[in-house]
Amino acid sequence: MNWHDYIHSDPTILVGKPVVKGTRLSVEFLLQLLAEGWTPAMIFEQYPSLPPAGLQAVFAFVAECMHDTTFYPRAAA
Repeated sequence: MNWHDYIHSDPTILVGKPVVKGTRLSVEFLLQLLAEGWTPAMIFEQYPSLPPAGLQAVFAFVAECMHDTTFYPRAAA
């Protein structure tokens, strides 16, 4: 999937956070909903303007962002 077709950043929309095109739904917001236990069906029901490919693009975008990222967990205190 080419996430560029669905995700963009505009400084006039949510201070430039990446959003699904045609919506004000940020990648961060959608990921937070999923992390809180929302299912895709729940998201589509609540946000009918979100196309299914838009949600798939969120995952493609994050996967690409993480590709060159090294994660160093913090040591337990």
